Amino acid sequence: MRLIMKFGGASIADGEKIKWVAELINRYREHELIVVTSALKDVTDHLLERADAAADAGSIESVHELIKHLRDLHNNAAGIAINDPVILDQVLNELDGRIHRLNQALTGICYLGELTSRSRDYISSYGELLAAPILSGALRSIGMSSVHLTGGEAGIVTNSRYGDAKPLEDTRERICQRLTPLIGKCVPVVAGFIAENEHGITTTLGRGGSDFSASLIGSAVHADEIWFWKKVSGIMTADPKIVPDARTIPQISYIEVMELSYFGAEVLHPRAIEPAIRNDIPVRVLNTFDPDFTGTLVVRDQQQGGVVVKAVTVIEDIALINISGAGMVGTIGVAARAFGALADAGVNITMISQGSSEANISIVVEESNLACAVDAIRAEFRNGMIRELTADADVSAITVVGAGMAGIPGVAASVFTAMGENNVNVIMISQGSSEHNISFVVGSKDAKRAVRALHSKFGLGGRDRR
Repeated sequence: MRLIMKFGGASIADGEKIKWVAELINRYREHELIVVTSALKDVTDHLLERADAAADAGSIESVHELIKHLRDLHNNAAGIAINDPVILDQVLNELDGRIHRLNQALTGICYLGELTSRSRDYISSYGELLAAPILSGALRSIGMSSVHLTGGEAGIVTNSRYGDAKPLEDTRERICQRLTPLIGKCVPVVAGFIAENEHGITTTLGRGGSDFSASLIGSAVHADEIWFWKKVSGIMTADPKIVPDARTIPQISYIEVMELSYFGAEVLHPRAIEPAIRNDIPVRVLNTFDPDFTGTLVVRDQQQGGVVVKAVTVIEDIALINISGAGMVGTIGVAARAFGALADAGVNITMISQGSSEANISIVVEESNLACAVDAIRAEFRNGMIRELTADADVSAITVVGAGMAGIPGVAASVFTAMGENNVNVIMISQGSSEHNISFVVGSKDAKRAVRALHSKFGLGGRDRR
C-alpha cells in the first residue's frame, strides 16, 4: 500500500513528539511511505513576525535573539528525537548551515529596511527546512532508511506568485520523476508548504500549504491513501470547544469536507484536498496522539443514510455589508459592479444574499478586509445609485452541512425553528443550489448558542455519526 503521511506542527512540536512520530511511522514500515512535514509549532508565525520587525526597526540584536532561539529550539528537539550520535551530528551540522543562511537573509533585511513578498517566502520556508532534517534523522536513528527533501527537490515547481504560489502544469510529472525512484528504498521526508519556481527561487503554497503539498504528492505518485495526522481525532460534528458532546464523523464525502472547511472547520483547507479529489484518492484524518482511533475517512461517495446534517460550523472574524437603494431595482450589472470592485481591491467574498426586490444586496467578507471593501464599493457607486451602505463587524456565520440535506423537505424549517426557540435572531440567509449547506449570519453574541442548538436539534451528539 502506498501512503502519504502528513504531520502538522502540533504533531512535531518538540523533540519528544518528533520521536513519537518517528515510532508511529515505523508502525507502517511494511508500506511504501512518503512523509510530509510542517514546521515545528508556531515557528513560521514567529519567523514572519521577526522578519517584519527587522524590516521596520532594523534591529540586528533582535535578529541575533531569533537565531539563538531557533538554534536552541531545533538543536534541543534533534537531541531528544535522535538517539544515534553519528546521525545527530549530521543533522546538527545541516541545521547549523540552514540557520546560518537564515541569519544572513534576516541581516540583509535589517540593513535594507525592506521585506518583499519574495523575501517573506524565503524567510517563512525555514520552519519546514529546519523540521525535515530532524524528522528524517529520527527515522534513521530507529533503523528506517530516510532522506529529507525541500519541496523544490521533490519536484514541486510553481509560478512566482509569492505567498500563494500555484503549481505548474508539469509539476505532477516532476514529482513522480523525483520521488518514485525513492519509494520502497527509503522514506522521503518532504518539507511541506514550500516549493520553487522555474528559476529555483523559493515560493510558498499559501494557506493550508503543507496539506496541499501532501495531496499534490499523493496525486503525482498515485498513492492509495493520504493520511493527515493532526492533534484532533478526525473531523468533528462541531467544534468541541463550543459543543462538549461533539463526535468524530467516521466517513464523509469530499464535497461535505470542502463545505465544512470553507465555512469554518479548520481540519482541512478546501484547496488542500483538491488534488486528492481530482484523482479520487481516499483521505484519512487521524490523531497523532491516539493513533489506534480510526478517525475520519474522506471519500467521493456521499452516504446519506439516515443522517440529514453531518456537522455545524461557525465562522468568526467576519463582517456584513448591506447595500441598498431604489436605483438598484431593475438596473443591469449592479451585483457585477460590486463584486468586481471587491475583486479589484483583493477582497474575498464569503457569502452573498440578494432580495427578490433587487433593492438590497448583503455581502459577507473577512473582518480584516472590511474597511477596504467599504471604500471599494463607495468608490464604485459614486453616482448615487446606492442609497445606503452599512457595515456590521459584530457578526458570525453559522453553517449546517450534510449531503443528506439534498431533496429533504423541512431542513431549513428545522434550522430556523431551532433559532427561534433559542432566541437567536437571523440577520442574513444563504443556501447553495447543491443543498449541501444552509448558511446564515447571526450576532456574535448568539453564535455559540446557535451552534449548540443546531447540534442538539439534529441529534449530532452522543455517538459517532455516519
